[in-house]
Amino acid sequence: MPVSASAVSSLRARTGISILACKEALEQAGGDEEKAIDILKKRGMTQAVKKAGRAQTEGLIFGAQEGNKAAILLLGCETDFVAKEDAFRDAGQKLVNLWLHEGEKKAHGHANEQIPELVNTLGENISLVEAQMVEAPVVGMYIHSHAKIGVLIGLDSGTEKIARDIAMHAAAMNPLYVSPLEAPTDMIQKEKEIWTEQLKQEGKPDTLIGNILEGKTKKLREEHALITQPFAKDPSKKVKDILEGATVVNYVRLSVH
Repeated sequence: MPVSASAVSSLRARTGISILACKEALEQAGGDEEKAIDILKKRGMTQAVKKAGRAQTEGLIFGAQEGNKAAILLLGCETDFVAKEDAFRDAGQKLVNLWLHEGEKKAHGHANEQIPELVNTLGENISLVEAQMVEAPVVGMYIHSHAKIGVLIGLDSGTEKIARDIAMHAAAMNPLYVSPLEAPTDMIQKEKEIWTEQLKQEGKPDTLIGNILEGKTKKLREEHALITQPFAKDPSKKVKDILEGATVVNYVRLSVH
């Protein structure tokens, strides 16, 4: 019998098995999810089914770049031991290469087919946690040596060296957004409420609190914004000072933790 996309997605979420395998199992089970799980187990996919709900606290960042395009992805697993396995590393690099050269759909299709096999081979819950691609006139990519942090930077002009230097900075300093104007409203409001209460407890008059809050807000916005942070390689300058007139048009940062 035909099964809905939502039913397939539900079984996929519970088991980690490929979409095609989930669809076939559901069709054979007449749409019954529990029966479909039994079918998957009988087909030798027991390990993937058992491990799909276990926490993934480890993994690695993989990257690929060609010209003005670059992609990074996080392949998650349960332990650092598995993250060091050649099979895990090979799978992650193949996925990110597919993402870059053949697109998201192709990469997801490969992941849906191959990751359950990887789970059975390595004995842990493994999944494609997140993947991002950047395409810009100038692109810089940086993946830290331990492969736990990866950054992509896209610029509207400039050089790849500048973009990569900014990506290295972002890996170290973890800016939350590009410009101070992009600071989330809810974050600012929450901090303002805390500061206001603190200032009142300190006995500051209401006539001064507004000016103090304005200064604190400006500082908070700039501390977490990429372009207004002190540049990691030369703290006497801000990131915007090394852009040489370029604008950051893309910023992606992935981390394992």
